[in-house]
Amino acid sequence: MHVTALLTGRGNSTLPNKNVIDILGKPVLYYAAKAAKNSVLVNDWYCSSDDGKILEAAETLGYKRILRPKELALPASQHIECIMHALEMLKLQNITPDILVVILANNVTVKSKWITECIEQMQYNYDRITAVVPVYEDNDHHPLRAKILNIDGTLSMYDNNSKGVISSNRQDLSSCYFLSHNFWVLNVNNILSNKPGQPPWTFMGDCIYPYIVDESIDIHSEQDLLFAKMWIEANYSE
Repeated sequence: MHVTALLTGRGNSTLPNKNVIDILGKPVLYYAAKAAKNSVLVNDWYCSSDDGKILEAAETLGYKRILRPKELALPASQHIECIMHALEMLKLQNITPDILVVILANNVTVKSKWITECIEQMQYNYDRITAVVPVYEDNDHHPLRAKILNIDGTLSMYDNNSKGVISSNRQDLSSCYFLSHNFWVLNVNNILSNKPGQPPWTFMGDCIYPYIVDESIDIHSEQDLLFAKMWIEANYSE
């Protein structure tokens, strides 16, 4: 099976140039991009961005550039838009991957082993699995503990369909998992089929397998940069 890695990042962000900010002598995007570069199952590497600095940093790691149109790099733009644009650009080069590894440029918490094992899981049951994605458990933010703000200023349960007694102890609740925004291994046939999938990431399809990790750090603030640096120091090796 042909496996393509697609590094995605846009220049217009809340933290300016966050994808290329220096962490321990490397741009933020380096760590995830390097992990994908080192996976033995990836055949080629591309970077989709509207930003020259991001594209140049990715090129130093052997990623070929896909210049994303400005209209697909707005704050309201959806990830599926840049994915479909990239697949169209690859098709012009006679490349139609079976598996697309989407790597998010603002997350350093990625290991080559994780990518390889997720690809292997996809390959093992390609006709059924639509996505393999890292997830982390976080019962602190369980939907049964969440509230919505009503028009009158009061709070109500976010999930009004819950029945029975709900414990206030997080450890008593069923395990709650959140998607990591570090990388996603996607079945390209499923994406191109336009079949409905689980919202809000409908392009992941409806047969999503988890790859459980301890944590995931999206970089949106200066504080996130500090946590990312600590993770790299504890986990990263060339």
